[in-house]
Amino acid sequence: MLPWKRVLRPVAALLLTAAVAVVPAAAASASDSAAPTSGWNDYSCKPSAAHPRPVVLVHGTLGNSVDNWLGLAPYLTSRGYCVYSLDYGQLPGVPLFHGLGPIDKSAEQLSAFVDKVLAATGAAKADLVGHSQGGMMPRYYLRFLGGAARIGALVGLAPDNHGTDLDSLTHLLPYFPGAEDLLKATTPGLADQITGSAFLTKLNTGGDTVPGVRYTVISTKYDEVATPWRTQYLGGSDVRNVLLQDLCPLDLSEHLAIALFDRIAFHEVANALDPAHATATTCASAFS
Repeated sequence: MLPWKRVLRPVAALLLTAAVAVVPAAAASASDSAAPTSGWNDYSCKPSAAHPRPVVLVHGTLGNSVDNWLGLAPYLTSRGYCVYSLDYGQLPGVPLFHGLGPIDKSAEQLSAFVDKVLAATGAAKADLVGHSQGGMMPRYYLRFLGGAARIGALVGLAPDNHGTDLDSLTHLLPYFPGAEDLLKATTPGLADQITGSAFLTKLNTGGDTVPGVRYTVISTKYDEVATPWRTQYLGGSDVRNVLLQDLCPLDLSEHLAIALFDRIAFHEVANALDPAHATATTCASAFS
């Protein structure tokens, strides 16, 4: 049997995450209009013939529309894309750390934001790039909210497509009475992501994908959040599942780094957005 300290530490960490979400804070929230003036969230941007679909970036749990994309957004804008990012899943009194609300409601926020981007750019469709929950949540939009008619591609960076056990941490919840109820009541966006949740059961029943959308999943074997990492992969006829270490064995990125600054992952994102002009991704892609 594990010593009690080893058991209590991870459970305490999970419950602390939920508790933080119900403590009012004074700082102002980031908004989708507050992104740095580096060419992203520019509603005057018109997609080019080379990149006709605007790209919408969807942050992960506890992320926001700015901090999650300080690396990837400039990477894509410098390559000629019109790039946008949104905040979703906000809880009252919790600034900056988003993605904690019910995921089906977050998908509704994504739907409205995509419509806003398409109206501004005049594009017929957009592409989505999401990290963690942001790579999984759009699948609800595609399947249940009509998003497949508006989206060309979904690229997930370490998405928890089939839920997460947080390195087996969630298996301990039944041993702590009230823990699961606390998560559901205070941070439903976290509860929805636990392997086997009602949300994920609904999302994945009947297949992982919908027709007409290209799916790419980019994973790292060093992921310590969306675990086991192989459960990130999707099944379907128009899916490409990528493990970074198959492209570059030297890549040590974990769950956060893959979205924040891993240019090998960024290169694979660019390939997924424009497969007709894809180039080989190697360790050298870190310098491109």
